[in-house]
Amino acid sequence: MAVDPRQLVAGFLTISMFVMVGNMIKRDHFDTIEVSLSDSSRVQVNVIKVEEKKTTQVAKISTIPVKTIVSNKEIVRQCWVKPLQKPVASTEGFVTFSLTTGPEFHISQVTDAVVIASQLGASLVLPTIRGNEGRKRNFQYIYDAQKFTTSLDGIVKVIQELPQEYASKKPTIIRVPNRVTKEFISKTIKPIFETNKFVHLSIVFPSITLKKRDAQNGDFIGVACQAMFQSLQLRSDLLEVAETMIEKLKVLSIENGGQLVAIDFRSDMLNKKSCMVVRGRRKSCYNASEVAEFLKKLRFNANSVVYLTETWWHGELNPLKEAFPRTYTKDDIIPAEKKRQFLQVGNRDLQKALDFHICSNSDTFVPAISGLFYGNVAGQRIISGRTQILVPSQVVGSPAAPSDFMSAYVSKKSHLAYSCLC
Repeated sequence: MAVDPRQLVAGFLTISMFVMVGNMIKRDHFDTIEVSLSDSSRVQVNVIKVEEKKTTQVAKISTIPVKTIVSNKEIVRQCWVKPLQKPVASTEGFVTFSLTTGPEFHISQVTDAVVIASQLGASLVLPTIRGNEGRKRNFQYIYDAQKFTTSLDGIVKVIQELPQEYASKKPTIIRVPNRVTKEFISKTIKPIFETNKFVHLSIVFPSITLKKRDAQNGDFIGVACQAMFQSLQLRSDLLEVAETMIEKLKVLSIENGGQLVAIDFRSDMLNKKSCMVVRGRRKSCYNASEVAEFLKKLRFNANSVVYLTETWWHGELNPLKEAFPRTYTKDDIIPAEKKRQFLQVGNRDLQKALDFHICSNSDTFVPAISGLFYGNVAGQRIISGRTQILVPSQVVGSPAAPSDFMSAYVSKKSHLAYSCLC
């Protein structure tokens, strides 16, 4: 009896199917489809897994949005163009300035100084650091001088110190409002600079807003973006300590099924008059009880790991510990052999540098106090795609969604960092 060829084909396909399924069950999973986003990041989509539960094989299909896969980061594209102008010779004049108050101010001070020196065609002298304790330290106390210099190649010439013939001279001191404009440079600074070729910038902060301004010259914006987001990097040993702390915190959060929440919390500010004033519907700062209630209303997992920008533990922090047992300060997380270097009196700037780096790289950032720390951390997070920034408020009633309390810098794309993104 003749055999129908269609029956042979059907039989072959059936056997092949059983062999394929058997191979997949033996491996306990189906192959994963990977989509390459860049040289350093990959995401998985349409992942099909076969999990064993007793003697039953159950297939589960999960489709995960790309935006939520890349370490809770948005995919962003930095689109400023680094100006390619020839660095000026050291005879064209010099600009000096100092970094003061803390890392959150340093970023803004560097940005203004670089923009001004670039517009003047002057050499920029590597700044000193004047800490809150009144001590004067060199730039390398916190930052990588080589990174600073090379990041500004083609924008401004950076020199370690003044030439000998200028070292004994006194510069003209100019008070410069933060976020200096091109008009202020041309009308106020340039005439003075052209007279003596040696100025010192005293950068003041009449306002701490970092909202975008109307469109400005492309080169001007490009220089500001490069200075603000590419020039300052912790020196290598400090960066290693900061990264070790972040890694420890993230491992704890993964092990406990939560996420890493960094909170800018400074108890020394709570009793100040500025903290008691209600601005519109929002207070300017929140205590531990209010922050804990805020996170609970937003349904944060009690196993979430919370990092506070406090150096030592004290009783005022207990409400947070009660709601989120895995709440830590620097003293809890910093490697034991580094405590003397970072935590002793007089090293406040190093402590703030650690706080700034951790808050810029956590899964979620919560500014419990308004100010420039919040604004400049927000900028660093926006540029790197970490836009989960939740601003506390008096949350009442039923649980709320985190999106309801997203920072206006993000929800309205009002931060100046968005001027640097496409």
